[in-house]
Amino acid sequence: MDTQTRKVVMEIEREELQQLVNEVKETVATDISNHTPLKAQVFCAADLWNLQRKMKPAYRQKLTNRWGM
Repeated sequence: MDTQTRKVVMEIEREELQQLVNEVKETVATDISNHTPLKAQVFCAADLWNLQRKMKPAYRQKLTNRWGM
């Protein structure tokens, strides 16, 4: 087994460090004229029923695989 340790942190020069941590100035477009907000999706009873209907076969498959029912 190799018992020698390696230096984890590499030493870099000051110029390279400044180049890596330099802050980038960016602007955000605020004058978008054709932007349309997203509509909130309504969750209704039919959606809940559909989710429950999809889960029944998955649960049955889980039981079948686990206990061979």
